[in-house]
Amino acid sequence: MNIALIVAGGSGRRMGQDIPKQFININDKPVLIYTLENFQKHPQIDGIILVCIDGWHDVARAYAKQFGITKLLKVISGGETVQESIFNGVKEAAEYCNTGDIVVIHDGIRPMVDATVLSDVILKATQHGNAVTSMPYNEQIFIADDEFSTLKYIPRDTIRRVSTPQAYEYNLLKSSYEKAFAENIGIGNSMYTNTMMADLGVRLYFAAGSDKNIKLTTKDDLELFKSYLKTEVPDWLK
Repeated sequence: MNIALIVAGGSGRRMGQDIPKQFININDKPVLIYTLENFQKHPQIDGIILVCIDGWHDVARAYAKQFGITKLLKVISGGETVQESIFNGVKEAAEYCNTGDIVVIHDGIRPMVDATVLSDVILKATQHGNAVTSMPYNEQIFIADDEFSTLKYIPRDTIRRVSTPQAYEYNLLKSSYEKAFAENIGIGNSMYTNTMMADLGVRLYFAAGSDKNIKLTTKDDLELFKSYLKTEVPDWLK
């Protein structure tokens, strides 16, 4: 089975709301459900494992039932860090995955991932063993010599913006996490699966991305998401 591992274990303190941001309702639907629907509809995703903040498991299951997320296999607890949460999900996926199966890891608060992005990340992971959604970086990046000045920059054609979804062949993913946690490689607070893989010496392969695939971190992000929901793309715009 190809499994979507949705990471929604955060409390969302930066959003400044009374409930976790993944459960904020937009047009009478939680943000998390918008995310899950993208995987529910995709024909190459066979099942979903949701890593959820403690105390909200039953709420997540109830919403999944209400909105027809029939591919949901399990709702599990996260860990102290994002990496621990993902590793928890990877271990749970062993019940469903065989050699060659793909696990797609995605942030629960990125509700705008579309089918073409998912298809490409799965295709690239099937071809290469892994794939990371990426986009070109369109701004100039300078390295500060001090607080006021610089002489050094990074050519923007040599860098990429990488986010989720990310996809990995299951055996590679499981063995990499086991090694990383056994040897304390790439599992710090600011790390994610892609950076861990790079620290382990695994070459990463780029897949297609989308500027609409925003991460809902602040109130401004919520307003942008609402605007996207109202926007109808003209038929002529490719």
